[in-house]
Amino acid sequence: RVLYKVRKRTERFRTFVVAMEGRNIQDRYRRYRKRFSDGIFGRFSQDIGIDLGTANTLVYVHGKGIVINEPSVVAVNQKTGQILAIGRHAKRMVGKTPGHIVATRPLVDGVVSDFDITQQMLRFFINKVHDSGFSFLRRPRVLVGVPSGVTEVERRAVIEATMNAGAREAFLIDEPMAAAIGARLPVIEASGNMIVDIGGGTTEIAVISLGGVVVSRSLRIAGDEMNEDIVRYARDAFNLLIGEKTAEEVKIAIGSAYPLREPMTYPIRGRDLVSGLPKEIIANDEQIREALSHSVRIVVNNIKTIIEETPPELLSDIFQRGIILAGGGSLIRGLDRLLANQTGIPVRMMEDPLTAVVRGTGIVLEDMEHLHEVLVEDQRGGALK
Repeated sequence: RVLYKVRKRTERFRTFVVAMEGRNIQDRYRRYRKRFSDGIFGRFSQDIGIDLGTANTLVYVHGKGIVINEPSVVAVNQKTGQILAIGRHAKRMVGKTPGHIVATRPLVDGVVSDFDITQQMLRFFINKVHDSGFSFLRRPRVLVGVPSGVTEVERRAVIEATMNAGAREAFLIDEPMAAAIGARLPVIEASGNMIVDIGGGTTEIAVISLGGVVVSRSLRIAGDEMNEDIVRYARDAFNLLIGEKTAEEVKIAIGSAYPLREPMTYPIRGRDLVSGLPKEIIANDEQIREALSHSVRIVVNNIKTIIEETPPELLSDIFQRGIILAGGGSLIRGLDRLLANQTGIPVRMMEDPLTAVVRGTGIVLEDMEHLHEVLVEDQRGGALK
């Protein structure tokens, strides 16, 4: 019996040793394959950072800067399933297409809503960056910014869409982290940094320290919801039916969150809901401010909540540096003054807020070794890729 037990233990040990050797061989093979692919594909490809936004997609190329800034819109022929246009050409078709052609956004609230169309859109942008050379050797490393509130499944969907679009490796980074890096904030240091990124589909509010997010909140209220507010206000106040594109033009022209020193007006054209005929009215900034007040109030209240949840030591740093605004929604007139009055903390707009996230991805790509810890981690603790 003793010899039998010894023999069994010896066999188990041998099996364990063989398994460990096999695992080491597999690890060595993976490392060798990665070095080989990096050496071959890296010569013909350029690392790419992508801000995959609900409204716009921006692409940063290593060594070149921002090379693409296109609307996240795809025009599809529903009869044949053919992609007719992507980006600016597709956006011109919004609201002007026949029944069998649909100009759609493949991302809703910062999340992939149509996997196949998102994949084709990403492939279009990646191929547009590599417009010369051998097509089968265009296999770049891609870093994609995603909202901080997305689920593990939604993150995996972005990874798979990026890999299927032709990426050699795909990494994710939270949009508030990328925006903070794009604003050149010291995110790696032991100090508090507060960023508010108001995009098209989501508003990201985060406090960052030591390369990680301490407190954050992701809201599905941002630029698109503000456009809807203006559409509803025009319908209720003026009996005027307008489209989302017109509402966005009004928001950009006279939208404000705080009373202006000089009044502003803008003509709004649409369909009269009473007569059914075309109609034009002149709206002023006070009326549009009232239309936007609901969404602006929700954003301000959530910023206050994040401040209440922030540790006091980090809050003192934030009080010195101020709250940093990023994203296209932050360009609404007087938003910084409103936040400063409501929170008692200085608020400043970063330079070129529309490109904050994609510039952040570019900075991480330039120094991936030192900034690797800011990437999104999966449930096992490793960088999600």
